[in-house]
Amino acid sequence: MPLIVESHRLNSATLLRRYGQARVLDVTSRGVEPWIRVSPFYPHGAIPVPFSPGYVGASVEGIWQGLKVFERADVDISKFSVTTMKGLKRSVRANGPVLGHREGVHGTRLLGYLDARYTIYLPTYLWVIEHNLQAEIATLRQLSANETVILLDYETNADVTNLQKPLSHAALIKLYIENLWPNANSSSTSIHQSK
Repeated sequence: MPLIVESHRLNSATLLRRYGQARVLDVTSRGVEPWIRVSPFYPHGAIPVPFSPGYVGASVEGIWQGLKVFERADVDISKFSVTTMKGLKRSVRANGPVLGHREGVHGTRLLGYLDARYTIYLPTYLWVIEHNLQAEIATLRQLSANETVILLDYETNADVTNLQKPLSHAALIKLYIENLWPNANSSSTSIHQSK
């Protein structure tokens, strides 16, 4: 049976019309246990910060935001320790345009958006999957073997190279389960989205 990624904004009537009876799981930061744990905002703790020996973060999003560099603000390691799933985002309004992501807390190189996805976001989220989400992955494999499972996320973009849209962590979970985890050497990866 299929594992499908859909927008959190769709109502249950639309999902029912598109897919019939299906198990719908909200994997966003507004989801319930255990699926909220799949959110990059979830504070698993002790997540290694890429290119930063000795530094760990509470969440994937905290690491991603913490290493972001703006015109008027550099790395913000305070984001690494946020455990409330709130106050993680750093705004362009307050900090000026984004210049890139620093290659580590003390790195001298700024990474462009695509390089940062491949060397910061993907490895960090993969670490969380492999160290903190194996029970949820096993459950998803079991469920999707017997019924249609829909993962609701705010984003549905599964193409790492599509920089126009934020990357969907639900799509990354689907790719992981299907053994299609994206890497910098593979061609653009995307999942089929029903329209």
